[in-house]
Amino acid sequence: MDDTPIARAAQLAVEALGRAGEGLPRPEQTRVIVVANQKGGVGKTTTTVNLAASLAMHGARVLVIDLDPQGNASTALGIDHHAEVPSIYDVLVESKPLADVVQPVRDVEGLFCAPATIDLAGAEIELVSLVARESRLQRAIQSYDQPLDYILIDCPPSLGLLTVNALVAGVEVLIPIQCEYYALEGLGQLLRNVELVRGHLNPQLHVSTILLTMYDARTRLAAQVAQEVRSHFGEEVLRTAIPRSVRVSEAPSYGQTVLTYDPGSTGALSYFEAAREIAQRGGPHVSHGGRQGSTYQYGGTTSKGMQ
Repeated sequence: MDDTPIARAAQLAVEALGRAGEGLPRPEQTRVIVVANQKGGVGKTTTTVNLAASLAMHGARVLVIDLDPQGNASTALGIDHHAEVPSIYDVLVESKPLADVVQPVRDVEGLFCAPATIDLAGAEIELVSLVARESRLQRAIQSYDQPLDYILIDCPPSLGLLTVNALVAGVEVLIPIQCEYYALEGLGQLLRNVELVRGHLNPQLHVSTILLTMYDARTRLAAQVAQEVRSHFGEEVLRTAIPRSVRVSEAPSYGQTVLTYDPGSTGALSYFEAAREIAQRGGPHVSHGGRQGSTYQYGGTTSKGMQ
């Protein structure tokens, strides 16, 4: 009777949640991870908030910086972000200290958020005329004196000044890639921008992690995309892929991550395991060789890699 799909899923949930309480190795210094992909709808915000919650539940102190004017990460973490709330806009444009805008996340101990408000929509234009416009977030983070293990920066689906600020402030780039048709389209431009920022503004920056999202094991296309991504990015790709999950989609409407909304769901368990992998890697996982000029092709679609 115990060898049923429900029983096996329940057992996996118990094991994963048990591991969550074990804690993970703490990084020697704060890991600043930029979650970026200019393609919309690939799970950037979902990945940011759920990885952050997973790491915090493992005992880490984690800050999420919401750089998307839509403020979806703030919503998912249950953080108020109407126009009057002090936000990351004030940090970037008004030079307000980061500590003045950071709020604790109610449901997860050790998790904090610097929210975005609609004011951030105009920040791209306002930053143009400011001194050191590309490094304002970096300076704010360097001045933040609270102890943190991880900072995760949720970027907008574009490659403008907000994303450049994130890339200058970060050390690692995490790219969520959906296991669907056209998944790799436009990825080459993001990788080129990472190289440009690394060459001119932030020599430490590199792509450390690729996370496969929206994986549907029932489709041959998902398996094909996953195989292509793994063959071209190698060790940067996490072993854990995030499956399509109704619970993951539902959670933000309740102002929660899937970890608190339904901790036994497949989505929650997958994010727990992805966070475990990231923590156990212990820091930047550099591999710049063998990527130059790569071309990804599947299903009749071709997408350029790093140039």
